[in-house]
Amino acid sequence: MDFEIRGDRTPQGPRKLSREREAYSRLVQQGYSNTEACRIVGVDRRTGNKWRNGRSGERNRKPVPPIHVVVPARGPSRYLSEDERIHIADRLREKTTVRAIAAELGRSPSTVSREIRRNRHPASSVYRPHAAQARADARRPRPKPRKILQDPQLREAVQAMLEEKWSPEQICQALRQRFPDRPEMHVVHETVYQALYVQGRGQLRRELAGALRSGRARRRPQRQANCRQPRFTTPMVMISERPAEAADRAVPGHWEGDLIIGKDGRSAIGTLVERATRYVMLLHLPGEHSAEAVLTALTATARTLPAQLMRSLTWDQGSEMARHGEFTLATDIPVYFCDPASPWQRGSNENTNGLLRQYFPKGTDLSVHSPDHLAAVADQLNRRPRKTLGWETPAERLHRLLAA
Repeated sequence: MDFEIRGDRTPQGPRKLSREREAYSRLVQQGYSNTEACRIVGVDRRTGNKWRNGRSGERNRKPVPPIHVVVPARGPSRYLSEDERIHIADRLREKTTVRAIAAELGRSPSTVSREIRRNRHPASSVYRPHAAQARADARRPRPKPRKILQDPQLREAVQAMLEEKWSPEQICQALRQRFPDRPEMHVVHETVYQALYVQGRGQLRRELAGALRSGRARRRPQRQANCRQPRFTTPMVMISERPAEAADRAVPGHWEGDLIIGKDGRSAIGTLVERATRYVMLLHLPGEHSAEAVLTALTATARTLPAQLMRSLTWDQGSEMARHGEFTLATDIPVYFCDPASPWQRGSNENTNGLLRQYFPKGTDLSVHSPDHLAAVADQLNRRPRKTLGWETPAERLHRLLAA
């Protein structure tokens, strides 16, 4: 190397050191540390740090761009490689920030931070790459031995509390209170659930699974929303396919529907709200609120409407609308369904149901209300001025839109 010991040590300015900077860059790319590369090139370590990190020593001078550092290839694995751990150790010795190291490796800062925290030396807190790789390799194999299986005392304590019909969460809190200074006796409730649901491993007696309040001996799989089985025989048309005119409330004739349920779920009243005018209609369901009963009442009510008010109906995914296809055939009104757990997609109907609870309180028998009483309640609501309508009543707004 031409610059093994630079003879002229007088200041030469940034331009005179361009060859030294190129040589330093090549050495760093080959894996030399900052100290070693600076010794070979013949510059101070602070100068090498400025070149490597892109900093300039003078305040009035534009920062020098950092040199290009060759980063070990990540490959297809989502785990850190040994080369990446060596790179982390080298940069930590140079007091580089975690975010800068992560940017060089193309990793998330939390990945690098977690790696340092987990795999550094437990006593000295020094991060050594080869020891860190060994710790990571030892931690990776699956399945791991279960904590309850390894500790007989812990297993007996959990079994005793399960026999007393305690829930896994109650068991975990009790263990922390009884053994505050023994972390080996502390578990989370998921550990207890896994010990109960696993089969053929002898962690907890199989009959103890019956002590759970769910009464199940194995975990019930939870389907994702996009993997659910079709709810109805006739395919649902989702609200995302509803015409845009229904969303902006400019044209009357688009309705939102739902049921309000009475005491013990044995009675119900159907509610219909027109989106543009907030006009309310109530469905009389004296006996039951099955799909057939709702179909009959909904069809009879829809046939009383003029043609310009029969544009669409939006409902939630309740089982009472299982025969929505027959309703569409009978009335020529398409039915659109809201997404699961999305009541705000029927906001007008939800608000109206809250108003109706003043007339039909929760926990009461709704089957005692006659059709005439339901019509009187709906008429009272339709004659009530509404702020959202500019203090017009729903009946006045509906009449004005129909006349126009």
